[in-house]
This record gives sequence, C-alpha cells and structure tokens, in this order.
Amino acid sequence: MRINKFLAGTGLASRRKCEEYVTSGRVQVNGKVETNLAFDVAEKDEVKVDGKVVVLPEKFTYLMMHKPKGYLTTVTDDRNRKTVMEILPPEFKHLMPVGRLDYNSEGLLLFTNDGAVAQKIMRPAREVVKTYSVKVEGEVTEAHAKEMQKGVELIDGTKFKECRVKIQEIKERKTKLEVSITEGKNREIRKIFDKFGYNVIFLKRISIGTIKLGGLTRGTCRLLKPSEIMYLKSL
Repeated sequence: MRINKFLAGTGLASRRKCEEYVTSGRVQVNGKVETNLAFDVAEKDEVKVDGKVVVLPEKFTYLMMHKPKGYLTTVTDDRNRKTVMEILPPEFKHLMPVGRLDYNSEGLLLFTNDGAVAQKIMRPAREVVKTYSVKVEGEVTEAHAKEMQKGVELIDGTKFKECRVKIQEIKERKTKLEVSITEGKNREIRKIFDKFGYNVIFLKRISIGTIKLGGLTRGTCRLLKPSEIMYLKSL
C-alpha cells in the first residue's frame, strides 16, 4: 500500500496532508526517514509519524454529527477557537472530520477512521451531491436561480460547477432555498449568492448523497446505520 494511502487509512489526516508529512521528513519506516511518496508499506513494517507509531485500525467507525454554528471543522486550531473535536464524545476522539463545513454554517458532518471512504467522499471526481438549506436576505428571482445553476465564475477567476437551486419560500424580504452542489469548494454557496447580491444568513447541510441529517439535534452525534455505511463504501 502506498505510504500516503496507508497514513490516511490510519485516520491521521487527509491523503494530501499525509503526503506533506512524508515529503517534510516526518515519517519513519523501520527506523529510517522515508520521503518517497511511491514507497509501499508492507504488513510487517513499523511506521512512525513524529516518533509515534501509527497503525491501520482493526475496526472502522462511521459517525454523523449535527455541527452547530460557531465551530471550526478541524482537529486543532492555533488560535484556540472552538473545534468540532470538542463536541465529539470521548470514545470517538480518534475519528477525523470528513471534508469541511465552515465556521458560520451548521448541519451534517461525517467522521471516520476509514481513510479510503473519507477520500471517496471528498474527491471532486466522485461528484457526491451535498444538499443545503439556505436562507438569504432579499428576494431571489427565478432568473438569478437559473443563472446560478449554470455554474458561476467569480472576478478572481474561481469557477463553480453547475448546481441545483430551488426556491422554497419568499417571506418578509428573505428567501429560503434548497441548494445542491458536487464540489464543496471553500465557502462556495456563500460566494455564489454574494455574486448576485444576496447575503446568506443561514446555511445548513442536510444531506451528503443519500445520507440525511434528519432530526438530529445540534451538537449531537450518532453512528451511521449499516445501509448508510454500505452507501459510502459503494461510492
């Protein structure tokens, strides 16, 4: 197994981040620093990161959280801001968050120690549909919704793929919508609406593929059902 895939499989970090660990000389295999990303880890090899042994877990765990607003989707923060790890029950502290959900957003966030499945969810080429409940200031027109669905390019050259935008309700000069995307770039939905002059005041992820948040209370977690795990593995 390639060394970056092995490290990601231990739940250490994303595969890309694990590549940085390797190339920066933080990984040792059988007592020797290994910086070659093409290196294959054998079953008998002892692998250490920053001097600590890492191993593939014997059992994978898959967890769902209703992330509240006001928490960072990261394991640690050098500015001592609140992270989603503070909400995780003690027995699940070894799990890693999958993908991102920004500080001012809430909703469905997955955790696992199965690096292979995490990569499937996050990889843009898989085009896993992520659906959000969105509320913005102002009355979104059907014309603008159709333009958003075609894909948007920002002034700085950032491009967002086609998406689905459904207007659900317009009330008291605010619009409630359901938006589905497949990329999940940083603050993608907020930037799309900002381009058309709308300020997002509420953003909640309600599903990832066929996995739905349902009525899970803010700040609480639950283990995924067997059918939900099967779906993730089938991606």
